[in-house]
Amino acid sequence: MIEYRNLRIALLGAGSVGAQVASLLLEHGDELSERVGAGLELVGVAVRDLDAPRSAEIPKHLLTTDARSLILGADIVVELMGGLEPAREYLELALNSGADVVTANKALLATHGPELFDIAEQVGAQLYYEAAVGGAIPIIRPLRDSLAGDRVRRILGIVNGTTNYILDRMDLEHGDFDEVLADAQRLGYAEADPTADVEGYDAAQKAAILASLAFHTTVPLDAVYREGIRAITAEQVASARTAGFVVKLLAVCERVIDQETGVEGVSARVHPALVPLDHPLAAVHGANNAVFLEAEAAGSLMFYGAGAGGVQTASAVLGDVVSAARRHVIGGPGVAESTHANLPVLPISSVRTRYRITLEVADKPGVLAAIATLFAEHGVSVEAVQQDARPDQSSPTATLVIGTHQATESALAATVAALGATDVVHAVSSVLRVEGL
Repeated sequence: MIEYRNLRIALLGAGSVGAQVASLLLEHGDELSERVGAGLELVGVAVRDLDAPRSAEIPKHLLTTDARSLILGADIVVELMGGLEPAREYLELALNSGADVVTANKALLATHGPELFDIAEQVGAQLYYEAAVGGAIPIIRPLRDSLAGDRVRRILGIVNGTTNYILDRMDLEHGDFDEVLADAQRLGYAEADPTADVEGYDAAQKAAILASLAFHTTVPLDAVYREGIRAITAEQVASARTAGFVVKLLAVCERVIDQETGVEGVSARVHPALVPLDHPLAAVHGANNAVFLEAEAAGSLMFYGAGAGGVQTASAVLGDVVSAARRHVIGGPGVAESTHANLPVLPISSVRTRYRITLEVADKPGVLAAIATLFAEHGVSVEAVQQDARPDQSSPTATLVIGTHQATESALAATVAALGATDVVHAVSSVLRVEGL
């Protein structure tokens, strides 16, 4: 029998996720209450427009435009508004009032996470955010709790469903980027303005959150290197598969040794990468997400599933609501974020990885030797060279695809600059990093 008082839940936002959270709370509230040991009462839903259409029915008496009053009367505040403001203001108000907070707002956490966690720690509240990175995929709790005693070395994440859908279609159906993007928009996998997804901004926010959590160090969003996928061509994708790779937009978070000082730091970056066909991430299709993690003791782990969607994300949000409610019933302070390792955040120039470089070159004797010399001069070791001659009577050219051994990003950048300056190289068509080997 439930003896604890009802816990009052305030919901901010009734979009695709918020409406589903409200619906599930109302539909399964009794069952969730039994798991918690206290009644869960949805006391209100703050919205901008009381009459806007919604993906799930919410009783009219629960809707309000007075978010502040709703927050101040709640035990648990669930923020699903998105954006930076007024979300930050509302979460600060909630935490300072002593309420626990559940959010899926990756942009807010990547930008203002440290200050929000500080407030939560000072007042003994808890900030939950399982749904902020991988939708329905449970990755935050494993990193924060299950692996807290381990040493995470590296994370490779497919954390944006839109870009994975586009690149997967380009790989399997040989479509062009613009054509597949238009299909994704028609099917609802991409927004009318897809910039946040295809330019890597969404994934960069998630990378900042994952790196901060995995390495117990605050990693600011502006320290995350970012490249999008707009420049990826059907030819690059087809060439990658021929060589035994698929192209994925990856969030890569890893421990890195600074080559100049020998000091260990962390790196977070988002960019298109070549993933070997036999790597588990290569089999992540459609709009699904996956996070592949390497830890010293636990070894390799992968978390896979739906990275977005109203019902799927609502599942993760409700998991956090149940955790917050249990804390109220059991008592005790919140669990503080462990971000006190203070490892330096190193620039991408410190990263070591492999590369696959495509060059358009003059098809004449001595070109390969000249190019090999440039690589050697900059300390980049060539692993393999593939040549595709395309004779033209006026100007014979060939395509060279050069695979390298591990090299620093700075050495590779210097090599590419030197290649672009030499007469025998007509164009550096593409440079893709190879991850997962």
